[in-house]
Amino acid sequence: MLVQNNQYNIGHICTKQQCDNGLGQKIAFRWLPAKGEPSSISFAELDVQSNKFANILCSLGFTTGDILFTFLPKCPEQFFSFLGTLKNQTICGTLFSNFGDEALLDRLGDSRAKGLVTKKSSLKKIGRIREQLPHLKYILVTDIDAHQSADILSYSALMAEASAEFTTAVTAPETPSVLHYTSGSTGKPKGVLHKHGSVLMQSATAREVLQLGLDDIYWCTADQGWVTGTSYGIIGPWSLGVTQVHYGGIYDASRWFELLEKEKVTIWYSAPTALRMLMREANALFANYDLSALKHIFSVGEPLNPEVIQWSRAVLNREIYDTWFQTETGAIMITNRPDLEVRTGSMGQPVAMIEPAILSDDGIPVADGEQGNLCLKSNWSSMFVSYLNNDTVYQQKFIKGYYFTGDTAVKDRDGYYWFKGRNDDVINTGGHLVSPIEIESALLELEQVAESGVIGAPDALLFEKVVVFVHLHSGHEPSKELEIKLRLHISNKVSSIATPREVFFVEKVPKNKSGKIMRRVLKARYLGHDEGDTSTLED
Repeated sequence: MLVQNNQYNIGHICTKQQCDNGLGQKIAFRWLPAKGEPSSISFAELDVQSNKFANILCSLGFTTGDILFTFLPKCPEQFFSFLGTLKNQTICGTLFSNFGDEALLDRLGDSRAKGLVTKKSSLKKIGRIREQLPHLKYILVTDIDAHQSADILSYSALMAEASAEFTTAVTAPETPSVLHYTSGSTGKPKGVLHKHGSVLMQSATAREVLQLGLDDIYWCTADQGWVTGTSYGIIGPWSLGVTQVHYGGIYDASRWFELLEKEKVTIWYSAPTALRMLMREANALFANYDLSALKHIFSVGEPLNPEVIQWSRAVLNREIYDTWFQTETGAIMITNRPDLEVRTGSMGQPVAMIEPAILSDDGIPVADGEQGNLCLKSNWSSMFVSYLNNDTVYQQKFIKGYYFTGDTAVKDRDGYYWFKGRNDDVINTGGHLVSPIEIESALLELEQVAESGVIGAPDALLFEKVVVFVHLHSGHEPSKELEIKLRLHISNKVSSIATPREVFFVEKVPKNKSGKIMRRVLKARYLGHDEGDTSTLED
């Protein structure tokens, strides 16, 4: 039984409850740094370290409803602080470690975050925006030995003094838990707030879809800055007492497969972009590794190309099961899985208790085989509870009891769903959603740029790539140096993920008569397609 004594606290369930179930000495995770020696952390140690962090937050005055973010690469401190924050009933947000200044400012500012856990190398970046964050009281730094000031504190010094004992207050399922930000068509990222009761869905899908059991060794490659990294790189597997592998390095095909072999990984959860990168390697590489322990491979983030599935069948002798969910859904909703026939290119079928529907814009069901809005009947346990500080947009996502996902799809007569695209301008690049407006705004900060337009274009590796169109002020000329400057500016201000793959200098960015950038026209021009109705374009 997952929930015991009405205790829904995610931090407690993933640590103390596993110890109470007799798993205290079991390895919770194998930590494999990019450099240095591997180490193993038991569930008992995970409990102690997260208890210490919970006590730190108590001593600093953090309480229910306060918000603390982690801004870390994958590392043990990420897991200790995440679970300790939740034990204290403080809301924990996670930030991708390559976010730029503006991306950080938007998220920390909008959330009114009280605390941040980060590394010394990020302090300069945070310092540039600190004056604009009046609510940020404490910055805990994981790799300094002593406090730098009253508000820049040494994580290790605080942990050394903190008690290892912490009793988690009984936590109701509606208590806010995890905060992620997602890009939207309006440009500004939206804070997607979840609740502790989400653990029910995350645990159930980890067991029933990923088919995790006590004897499994599990590896999720996702960064904890994204929802997959928290729902299925922390919560789902540890709620089941499953041993994980966490690797601190970047993509390296040989290193990855060495890890799969040596650690005897049985369940592997990755992303289509990574799998497509593996496809580009020589097939002979994979013959060097013993993958006999590997039972299943799962994928998430963007539609999985049929070619990847066929490659895996031929080269790895394994099926890859595509899964679909969103930051807002908190857990897998529609999926392929081992007990279901894989129809190459489909999203699969819904998991238990999830009721999808293909609806028109006004909430009317469309016939099987017709494209429409992919919607979910609301009130599943991991459904987000709000867009932080943006209730109007939150309410707009629900019509007639259904959550409108923003994706379009088709359902066939056998109940399989087929992804067709987004119904807004958001770009899905490498499995991460990027707002074109965020990039356009960053570009306009440069004195050379008069106008900019940004689209997502099909890409064999990334699914979609960021393509930028720039009109320069008079007196400035296109050049390779300027193109590099634009790319670096976007990477530093927004994120490395948002860095354009292509930059075009144009005489004019198409807009309608009310001044709105016509991205569909830019996309049609880029792809060589018919531009459609252009009667509303400004002269």
